[in-house]
Amino acid sequence: MLFAQNGTTNKAWSLNDCIDYALTQNVSVRQSILTNASNELNKNQAEANKLPSLSASARQNFSWSKSKDLLTGDSDFSGNNNTSYGLNSSVTIYNAQRLNNLIKQAELDMQSGIYDSETIKESISLSILNAFLQVVFLEENVKNAQNQLDATTEQLKLSEARLQSGIISRSDYLQVKSQLANEKLSLANAQSNFAISKVSLMQLMELPVDDNFEVLRPNLEELANENLTPVASDVYATALAIKPQIKSAEYQKESAALNEKIAAAGFYPTISADAGLSTGYSSYNTSNYFGQLGDQFTPSVGVSVSIPIFQKKQIKTSVAQAKIGYSNAELQEIDTKNQLRKEIEQACVDVLSAQIEFEANQESYSSYEESYQLAQEKFNNGLINSVDFLFERNNLITAESQLLQSKFNLIFSYKILDFYQGNPITL
Repeated sequence: MLFAQNGTTNKAWSLNDCIDYALTQNVSVRQSILTNASNELNKNQAEANKLPSLSASARQNFSWSKSKDLLTGDSDFSGNNNTSYGLNSSVTIYNAQRLNNLIKQAELDMQSGIYDSETIKESISLSILNAFLQVVFLEENVKNAQNQLDATTEQLKLSEARLQSGIISRSDYLQVKSQLANEKLSLANAQSNFAISKVSLMQLMELPVDDNFEVLRPNLEELANENLTPVASDVYATALAIKPQIKSAEYQKESAALNEKIAAAGFYPTISADAGLSTGYSSYNTSNYFGQLGDQFTPSVGVSVSIPIFQKKQIKTSVAQAKIGYSNAELQEIDTKNQLRKEIEQACVDVLSAQIEFEANQESYSSYEESYQLAQEKFNNGLINSVDFLFERNNLITAESQLLQSKFNLIFSYKILDFYQGNPITL
């Protein structure tokens, strides 16, 4: 598929083309990618927090003091300059696993973000599938409306010839003429709905509206009722293991569980080690610059312990809040699973209903088609009037429309079931 710079293409768009383009342009998807990048940076930073810190310092200081000459009694300002250099490092030795837990939490948050991004992509893909099928359905509807108009136009020509021959009355002729006007209106409505459906699909794709936009119609002519009897519990068990929203909820719960450990670390002492090197120079000293730096070279090593004694209930509150957060994460996971279960139960019911409806509409269409052919033969031979003939024709038109709608409902219900079972969204 080749895309022009203005978003158009010199080929018709397949379902996969539409989905792929939408996933590259959708703002929510792009934002989720940025969130994932931020989460990865947070994880890297959490790991880096375990490393020792190292800093260097240098200071140049000038000072003046007033002194009095004991012999002359005169006083004057004398200046002094001092230079100091330092190198310091520190590392946390013990903090009740707080840094380790922060690393684990950052990894969980990163994984959760990745699955959130996949959830968004799946949701957009389903919306594109629905809109794409709607375009295909309404395009088929336009073709049917055009075929009906062409057939009625021929019927009107025949009726006009029979009117001139005195075979039918003018009332019968006007009935057919009125039917032609109605079918012109039906065609106009079908064309309008088709155009609106294409605009809706392009907007979902974040594609600027283009009058030349066309979809590649999949081969749906040999669609057959597969007579599926999906078991919701089996489909749900499969979906639980593969759906990204479930994985994300699980990671979020694990991350929330770590919050309590991270907060509780505040109850324990923190042990840190530090080391440093320092030296300096003073103009008061008569030694030369580099000699003083070497003489005043001072290394140091130390260990410090910070013991929490009273922190105004801040740690207790943080731990309590973390427990509440974990309970909320548990409920969120339950709600996510319940929502998935309900969607799958509805999808299974929709498949069964769509299959029954499709079979019923097939039988209804076959019956009305046979009845129409018989009525057409009678009308052509002058055995029935135009009212009876058009009644049969309208019944056939309605049956054809219902069959077309039920066919696309069946396709969509099958694809939704495939989606929950982890199958790719294709046509």
